[in-house]
Amino acid sequence: MAVNRTPVLKRCRSLDLDPVYLGVDKKSRRQAKRARKISEYGLQLREKQKAKFIYGVLEKPFHTYYEKADMAKGMTGENLMRILESRLDNVVFRMGLARTRREARQVVDHKFITVNGKVVNIPSYLVKAGDVIEVKEKNKGLQRMKDILEVTEGRMVPEWLEIDTESLKGQVKQLPTREMIDVPVNEMLIVELYSK
Repeated sequence: MAVNRTPVLKRCRSLDLDPVYLGVDKKSRRQAKRARKISEYGLQLREKQKAKFIYGVLEKPFHTYYEKADMAKGMTGENLMRILESRLDNVVFRMGLARTRREARQVVDHKFITVNGKVVNIPSYLVKAGDVIEVKEKNKGLQRMKDILEVTEGRMVPEWLEIDTESLKGQVKQLPTREMIDVPVNEMLIVELYSK
């Protein structure tokens, strides 16, 4: 499996991205180099790389998501963001069951999470409205989960999700609209890049 081993803060600096969107609290003390003038293609490519980096998706699956969004009804860019946001690892992160998106991916991989009572260990699993996401019963008492909840308890849960922190259980009330997604990505530039 391909793994992105680029240091997070270095990548955030190059993409002009705040590490908070990844769940990382650190700030880089280095100054970004003076930016050169970027071409239109460069801007489009940067937006695509930003979206891929935030959600932890590689090129091939990202392109597949784009094709799926293009075939669906509505605006392609909004559909793409909705698909990325409804990935199981992202939903686990948004609910506060992981400190970072990378940790959310690991929590799902290690079979800590159930969807509608069944264990799902595929981070790219797309949740639907009404799905119940819960930490597996035997993992609820683990020290790791207590540490995670201690760090994430002040985090805002999006309005399209509902979470009960006592029982480590949540529900997808509805799929998010673009206004509910607070990720700083201009999806129209991604659509322009792929439609060339």
